[in-house]
Amino acid sequence: MTYKYTIISLIMITVVGLATWTTFQSFQRQAATVTNRPQLPDAYMEDVVALIMDKQGKPSMKIVTPRLVHYTENDTTQLKSPQLTLYRKSPKPWFITAKYAKATQGINNVDFWDNVTVHHAADENNPATIIKSPTLTVHPEKQIAKTNDLITLIQPNLVVKATGMYADMNTGDIKLLSQARGEYVPNS
Repeated sequence: MTYKYTIISLIMITVVGLATWTTFQSFQRQAATVTNRPQLPDAYMEDVVALIMDKQGKPSMKIVTPRLVHYTENDTTQLKSPQLTLYRKSPKPWFITAKYAKATQGINNVDFWDNVTVHHAADENNPATIIKSPTLTVHPEKQIAKTNDLITLIQPNLVVKATGMYADMNTGDIKLLSQARGEYVPNS
């Protein structure tokens, strides 16, 4: 009788061992499959108009885009045809448009590309300004914009082409980094 129970016990242990091994192998395959999948978005919005306020309740930034897709990994947001408005101490905000943009770390960094245009209406300290570039990185909280690419800066009676730019959008100071060439264009 003990011989019979020993054989049944060995068979049961073998069955339990095989079931455990099969289950473990199944979970390993699923984990490998999930990690190899391309990143999927966790949020998608259309016709977005977002107004971001500062701690005092004043507008600090406005984002308008026909399509926004957010990815959890790296807290990244893809924007199509974005229009970004940066409000500052001056009553005249800065407007930035492009075909595409990507915001990382929430909205701490926004990279624009493909037909980037920056516009600032004249105020008491700065002339009306238009800046065109293929790319631009904006740090909205710091009110800074920069690029290492070619830019065209247009102000009344002046067109400047340069390589690279650093702009403090709060003060309106624009620093051209290299190879700046200006052309006086009188009003006609």
